Amino acid sequence: MAILCDTNVLLRAAQRHHPQYSVAAGAIERLIRANREPVIFLQNLVEFWNVATRPEKNNGLGWSVKGTNEELERLTESIGVLPEPARTGQLWRALVVDHEVRGVQVHDARLVAGMKAHGIREILTCNGGDFIRYAEISALSPDAV
Repeated sequence: MAILCDTNVLLRAAQRHHPQYSVAAGAIERLIRANREPVIFLQNLVEFWNVATRPEKNNGLGWSVKGTNEELERLTESIGVLPEPARTGQLWRALVVDHEVRGVQVHDARLVAGMKAHGIREILTCNGGDFIRYAEISALSPDAV
């Protein structure tokens, strides 16, 4: 059974000095060992790249393009990247209208739309509160896996 990994978990699992590194990386490893099939979408890769390459002074990691690409290669060796079905856009639009989603939360709605398109019911995230409005999915914290 597939479980989507939110970008915040991927970023913590990629930063060996982050206080939550062990929790995030351990959760992904436990999912793999339990045959839970951790997956991501292109959107997660884009969000990861944005944060990783953005300067530290702008709340990023300040990584090089080469280093960011190498880290994404490492991550995608163990985490599958699912395609975005054509109906994801339609599902996303229905979600943002039905739940009156505004601002930056539209990105989470897009993840949920992809989850719905693929029949995925769980997301591994450090921000479970961002997904409470979506009764059709469950948010799991890395320390609960």
